[in-house]
Amino acid sequence: MERAQEHAVTGPAAGAALELLVHGVGGARPEKMLNDPRTVRITGDDTAAVFRRADDADADRPDQVATATGGPRDRPVPEAYVWCNLTSGNGTRALWLLLLPFMVVNLAHWMRPAARERTRAVRLYGLLVRLAGLTLTVLLVAAACEVALDLTAWQCAGTRACAERHSWLGFLSPAVSVGGWWTLPGRRLALAALVPTALTGLLWYLSHRTWRAYESQEPPNGKPEPEDALGHTALGRPGFWYGRRLVARLRAAHTAAGLLTVAAAVGTAAARQDRRPGGPALLDILGWLVEGALAAGGLATVWVVCRRGRSEHRLDRALDAHLVRRLPLATLVLLALTLVYAGWERPGWQSAGRLPGDVTFGGIALIQGALVIALAVVASVLYRRSGRDPEGRAALRGLEGPAVAMLACALGGVMSGGVSQRVSDWLDGTGTFLAGPPVLLTWQASVIPVLLIVLLALCVLLGRGALRQARAERAAVSRDYDVDPGDPARTRRIARARAMATLTDRAPLLVAVTSTTTLLMGAGALVGAFATGKTPDRATEGTHPFLHGAAQTGQALGSWLIGLGFILFVTWGRRAYKDASARRTIGILWDVGTFWPRAAHPFSPPCYAERAVPDLTWRMATWTRATGGRLVISGHSQGSVLAAAAAWQLSPADRKRVALLTYGSPIERLYGRWFPAHFGPAALNALHDDVDCWRNLYRLTDPIGGPVRLSGDDCGPEVDRAPLADPLAYGRTEDHPLPSPILGHSDYQADPAFAEERERLLARLRPEVPEQRGRQAQPTDTDSPQEGGAEARPDKSGVG
Repeated sequence: MERAQEHAVTGPAAGAALELLVHGVGGARPEKMLNDPRTVRITGDDTAAVFRRADDADADRPDQVATATGGPRDRPVPEAYVWCNLTSGNGTRALWLLLLPFMVVNLAHWMRPAARERTRAVRLYGLLVRLAGLTLTVLLVAAACEVALDLTAWQCAGTRACAERHSWLGFLSPAVSVGGWWTLPGRRLALAALVPTALTGLLWYLSHRTWRAYESQEPPNGKPEPEDALGHTALGRPGFWYGRRLVARLRAAHTAAGLLTVAAAVGTAAARQDRRPGGPALLDILGWLVEGALAAGGLATVWVVCRRGRSEHRLDRALDAHLVRRLPLATLVLLALTLVYAGWERPGWQSAGRLPGDVTFGGIALIQGALVIALAVVASVLYRRSGRDPEGRAALRGLEGPAVAMLACALGGVMSGGVSQRVSDWLDGTGTFLAGPPVLLTWQASVIPVLLIVLLALCVLLGRGALRQARAERAAVSRDYDVDPGDPARTRRIARARAMATLTDRAPLLVAVTSTTTLLMGAGALVGAFATGKTPDRATEGTHPFLHGAAQTGQALGSWLIGLGFILFVTWGRRAYKDASARRTIGILWDVGTFWPRAAHPFSPPCYAERAVPDLTWRMATWTRATGGRLVISGHSQGSVLAAAAAWQLSPADRKRVALLTYGSPIERLYGRWFPAHFGPAALNALHDDVDCWRNLYRLTDPIGGPVRLSGDDCGPEVDRAPLADPLAYGRTEDHPLPSPILGHSDYQADPAFAEERERLLARLRPEVPEQRGRQAQPTDTDSPQEGGAEARPDKSGVG
């Protein structure tokens, strides 16, 4: 129990004030946040904790709040919430790069257009994303089956030349190990099935371990508020950050789906052999029973995924224990029986050609395309019905969710195709021994160069636009700093930084083009694979030489590119395991990508906010109730998003005691555009009305932070302050004798405007000056325009 809770609200403590600092992506040490080398942990653990200066450890006790003169404390107590170890504190988490498709499809769940909850369209949207996530699990396990079962155990071990080339496969090869027990095709497949089974078990273990650490953190048990009081945002619901039940159900379903995929890969190969004329009747019957059981298991898995979504209106502590335990166990037993059935001796059964992987991968691709198209239709309907985007701020006019879901499917295809191509090339050095991976994967690899050409052309267009923007910004830089002509090189650098920062706002175009091109190219690959049944180079034999040569080049280049992409993922993850700086960079990626709960895929990296938001909510709520005081929560970058989410979780009475200071905040520029249902204008306006005061700082050179575009109140005419100067001074001045750097997204505290806005908010909390509440603070000497000052330039935020 933290020290602030040890005392009742008596005496001077009732006038206490608190400043709660929350760092952004990349993390920060409490010594730096509090500007003091001596800090103590007030509450929390080694993963996330609240720190104070050593001198302020007992500052909120009744006998410590009063000063030596008997009056109230002259300044609020600063505290730092350090949460960086939730994402980037462990080197093994770099391996989460391999789970990137799962994380991306989980983001698509939260990108739906703003609409009232509990409508059929909203439920259907969530269901379609969950089904898309299920197909990604099947795709990952199917890729592992393709490598272990088809390429290794079936093709390479069944070919004498390939088995002799890889001596470790000799005991599986009937030509090398004559009479060996494992040389029968079914037994080879059963043994190789241990690899995808182990992969599925590893995913289950990681999901279960992180589920116990993150989803099991209970937020304050508050009462649900009317939707209108929260601006139709779900972030204020009691159960929003408590997805324990749903993640457990999805984990059971996805584990079952993975095990059923392995069982299907082994069982269908044996059943196909048993249906040939002259086969044993008993095995034929067993084959039908196995396939029927696999179909029933698949239907049960899909039913579990469709049956229940998120429960947010209350803390749902139920845990469907029978389902969570019995479904994976039942599929594991079915897998074991299937392996026994496949290992039965079948005279005359020899491995030749490929396992039926084309049908599997083709079916997955077809289902994923249909789900994305259906998701786009539902999203369009929701967007038209909502009517809550009058300024057109949504990233893709309601289609951001389907576009991102398409990217997740594309990433899954690239990774599965990449590992299959590379393993095939490794096993079959000259390309003469093996039939290779399924034809569809080869077609998908062949369209990769076309996609890259489209993206390269788009990047060139965006680059040209940025250059034009940089030239246009030169005049604005000279005008803002009142220098003419100034230093041309200095002006160009500042203008270039401003222009590059605007590229963030072009991300919707990049996502839209990539998703559309991927969908069209994937459809073309699917048609080509099933229409011809041949690889692109063989399908174009006898046609024009140029077309045939282009097909061969695209196939070879695409195969190398798709494999290179997978190798880069593995290499980056390995480097991050050993290199702390690389691990920090990857941690930043997860800070941005894993903010949202696991609502669509249980194997995605865990949601750190399900620990961080309850931490902040508990801290603010217990402190205000224990002391009766007020507080400022100050958040940088992603910390501002956590601060807003925690403020939504407070009761209305507690929110009135909270003031927000955000800087470098992506809360509107990124979250408001890509997640309009939760950070749209209505939600941000409702939060602004509920809290005591909100001030936001940003720079034109910041590629992440931006304005929140809200009208003001007694704190000021606008929530956004005019864009801060970056750099602080154009040239050398008496205050800046050395050249000032261009800071971009970092070091907002270095700007005098930060101290001014911080002091303005803290002054509202001091009990000795209650008259300042209800009127705007008078400008200080630092408000006067000066060279390089923040107020010396016009407001370019687009509001007011």
